[in-house]
Amino acid sequence: MAFDPTQLPADLPVPQDDGAAAHLAGLAMPPIALPSTSGEPMRVDTVPPGFSRLVIYAYPMTGLPGIPVPDGWDEIPGARGCTPETCGFRDHAAELAALGAAVAGLSTQSTGYQREVAERLRLPFPLLSDASLTLTRALGLPTFDIDLAPDYEGGGRRSLLKRLTLVISDGVIEKVFYPVFPPDGHAAEVLAWAGGAPR
Repeated sequence: MAFDPTQLPADLPVPQDDGAAAHLAGLAMPPIALPSTSGEPMRVDTVPPGFSRLVIYAYPMTGLPGIPVPDGWDEIPGARGCTPETCGFRDHAAELAALGAAVAGLSTQSTGYQREVAERLRLPFPLLSDASLTLTRALGLPTFDIDLAPDYEGGGRRSLLKRLTLVISDGVIEKVFYPVFPPDGHAAEVLAWAGGAPR
């Protein structure tokens, strides 16, 4: 049976808070513009016009339909679930927007890789590429390293973001969600925090 990145196994390990994001709340976002699937670079320290907050959910790597996940992927706490998490933010994007929150995804994949999933899932928001790790290093975002098969942008040793969400307001990180679990329910968790429907 072909790999389906939208489905989550029932026995995924639960990520624990290792303290790697404890320093982020209250930090000023650096004035960095990242490549975006919208076609234009997007500043991470600026809330888009018409919104009061920017929700940036960081994820390791979306899967590719029909391509097996990397060896040991499901055993890494917090690795699996990027596509279901993204679908959750897609499905709640309008509700978040009604509460003044714009959404963007963030990973260390290239914009070309991200564009495939943005088009396949019909995302109403951009995915931002930190392939150069510029933002990751500036903020000290938590990462893990893994060896990827050639199907994943040529493969090799890569640094991937651990799953977390930053809420930016007035150029400052107002709220940090870390660790994030389960990933498919996280958008509803953010919505509830922002004042929407309860979890």
